[in-house]
Parts: sequence; C-alpha cells; structure tokens
Amino acid sequence: MFLLLAAALFAVGLFGALSQQAVVMVMMGLELMINALVVAGAAFWYFLAPQAPDGQVFVLVVLAAMTVEMAMGFAVTTLLFRTKDADMTDMAGELHG
Repeated sequence: MFLLLAAALFAVGLFGALSQQAVVMVMMGLELMINALVVAGAAFWYFLAPQAPDGQVFVLVVLAAMTVEMAMGFAVTTLLFRTKDADMTDMAGELHG
C-alpha cells in the first residue's frame, strides 16, 4: 500500500513538473516527487529493518534537504521575478548577466 502511495505521488509530481510552465508549480511537482521518495524509503525501512534507526535518519536528512531546496528555489524565483519580471519557465530561458 505504501509503495502504491509513493508511486501515485511520484506520478502526480512528474506530471505536475513536466506539464506546468509556472516556476512555482514546477517546484511543487518536484517536491511531490521527493515526498514520494521519502514515503518509499520509510516504507522499506519499516518493513525490512524496523529496529535499526537508519530509515529515520534517512527521512530526516531528506526532509532537511527538501527544506533547503525549497528555500533556495523560492529565493531564486523571487530574484528572477524582481529583476526580469519573469514568472514562467520560458521567460527565464537566459539567466546569464
């Protein structure tokens, strides 16, 4: 059941990341895909080795990485919008200079 949930989350996130043009929506799709990996990793940990704390450490590390990734992504998106007034992915094609 947990792996089906993870697969569904990953599929919805992949569809959202590939079909949207708004930068924030693409980032939300990426977050759903990362959440699917967290659910699958936690399910594997729970059913394979529930005594070892490796799975809990994995989930905490991935959640910390997600937090940093979202903070940096929103910072870049905000800077891009303020400097070039671009909120869509095709508007942000050239990021040099």
